[in-house]
Amino acid sequence: MRDLKIPEQRHPEKAHRPDNAQPKKPSWIRVKAPGGEGYLETQKIMRDNGLVTVCEEAGCPNVGECWSQGHATMMIMGEVCTRACSFCNIATGKPPEALDVFEPGRVAHAVEKLGLNHVVITSVDRDDIKDGGADHFAQTIRAVRHRSPKTTIEILTPDFLKCDPAVLEVVVAAKPDVFNHNLETVPGLYPEVRAGARYFHSLRLLQRIKEMDASIFTKSGIMVGLGEDEMQVKQVMDDMRAADVDFLTIGQYLQPTPKHHRVDRFVTPEEFATYEKSAYGKGFLMVSATPLTRSSYHAGDDFARLRDARNAKLGLG
Repeated sequence: MRDLKIPEQRHPEKAHRPDNAQPKKPSWIRVKAPGGEGYLETQKIMRDNGLVTVCEEAGCPNVGECWSQGHATMMIMGEVCTRACSFCNIATGKPPEALDVFEPGRVAHAVEKLGLNHVVITSVDRDDIKDGGADHFAQTIRAVRHRSPKTTIEILTPDFLKCDPAVLEVVVAAKPDVFNHNLETVPGLYPEVRAGARYFHSLRLLQRIKEMDASIFTKSGIMVGLGEDEMQVKQVMDDMRAADVDFLTIGQYLQPTPKHHRVDRFVTPEEFATYEKSAYGKGFLMVSATPLTRSSYHAGDDFARLRDARNAKLGLG
């Protein structure tokens, strides 16, 4: 794993902030340190292909489990983000201007090498690029389809906030199986947690995907433990359903460093179970709500259940 300390060059916008205490994690949050043959083999494939993973860059607690099974979430368009969200550990700053035109092919090669049935491809935000990287996403999807035609593809995209709305058509035309864009938190916390984004823009983005191609599953997620309350979380659920989102993920926020947004509290497994029950009651086809849930955690198994749920709803089971 990469060093998760906070050198000024990784998060220059956070260096001046006072430290936030990092509370001790409860027993239900702790995970084993990564390692083992499967983990090392996945790591080697990522390194050999010169690929960046959000698993490492964001300090995901599940990296040991996922990589040991050969599952890694590829992060395209570099490792430097143009946003500066207070919860996120991905490096921020000014990325190299040009995208790597060979990256889609390397991602496709890694997917083939890993033998993935389902792959999750995400990216940094690239507000410096006119189309926000939409065409790069489309090229990556097509490259994976060419090398691994049986692999289902899930993309986790930025919000394309500063782009012409038509850029979404480029991504949709490439036909990902799942389009995921995370709302991350409740709208009242956006100014301090996700200052560069706009809650209703992100909702509308998810809704537009369904309007353009109803066959594409839509997915979104939030973190809890940032300072929200139960009613706010349930309002986000209602907003997502109004946008026809199929799949909801809810996970515990974990503070990467003392300079990041503080952990308000650790939400109990019982509370997560209550959120899951509420979400299914509101009509989501698939819900993953546990302390360690992340967007791509168990994504392949969840996709199979998601597809089965839609078929059952349509009477195709």
